[in-house]
Amino acid sequence: MIVRRLVSLVIPCYNEQEALPYLYDELKNVTKEISEYDFEFLFVDDGSWDHTKDMILEYAKEDKRVRYFGFSRNFGKEAAMYAGFCNVRGQYVAVMDADMQDPPGLLPEMLDILLGQKYDSVATRRVDREGEPPVRSWFARLFYKIINRISDANIMDGARDFRLMKREMVDAILAMCEYNRFSKGIFGWIGFRTYWLPYENQNRIAGETKWSFWGLFKYSIDGIINFSQVPLSISSWCGIGLTFVSFLMILFIIVRKIMFGDPVAGWASLVCIITFIGGIQLFCMGIMGQYLAKTYMEVKKRPHFIIAETNVEDAVKIK
Repeated sequence: MIVRRLVSLVIPCYNEQEALPYLYDELKNVTKEISEYDFEFLFVDDGSWDHTKDMILEYAKEDKRVRYFGFSRNFGKEAAMYAGFCNVRGQYVAVMDADMQDPPGLLPEMLDILLGQKYDSVATRRVDREGEPPVRSWFARLFYKIINRISDANIMDGARDFRLMKREMVDAILAMCEYNRFSKGIFGWIGFRTYWLPYENQNRIAGETKWSFWGLFKYSIDGIINFSQVPLSISSWCGIGLTFVSFLMILFIIVRKIMFGDPVAGWASLVCIITFIGGIQLFCMGIMGQYLAKTYMEVKKRPHFIIAETNVEDAVKIK
């Protein structure tokens, strides 16, 4: 049952024992400033192997607003966010990281915008990438340009997962129950009126990032495949283009033989051509294989997450 003026904060956690004390203290301070709202803190432990679980349970003993959900293993941030959305009770729902890169101090302003203006969500975006490696920043900007051009998902450059939403928007997100999830794309695809709140980049308060460059690269590929069929079209056009080129080459060889009587020579160039065409074929097969693999995971209907332990009696533990 939805409780009036209750704000639910979904906080995925994976080995965040060093950052949690800073986050929890900041949440307590911020929520005191906006006491006209009730809050619940949904900490989703994504299979941490440090003391993240113990710290959250200690917070829960002294603070009834803290709700704990512990996965049976590491399912990933997307699954943690989805599990949080499945268990929120509030009329307004926010999702944020535990490392303080999503400043809780923005919540009062986000609530004022959401309730004072005609918006369904308030999303945050970084106006700079200070402290981030230049190579990663360049690839990130390139990713946003590509996915916005080839898909229906409208993703703002610098967009964070940190956003505050009305319950209607959360219900729309839950209706998209696909196994292969890319939340930034889902937020953009479902639409709704969104206000983009800019803020300066914040560095992690403590601990180490869980995202490597390779991990982010794979995540971006998943996002493109989940929200665009353009890669499949590219493979098709590659096949059509190579067929046309091959036809022209056959005509050239025939005409050359008839007019000049030259034998067809050059085994080295032939090997290069065969290797090139073989590479293109494998590339196209790889694209199709990615879509096939995604389809395979969808049709198996495996749960997005499994909650092994929680302090909530009526929690949605498997979905």
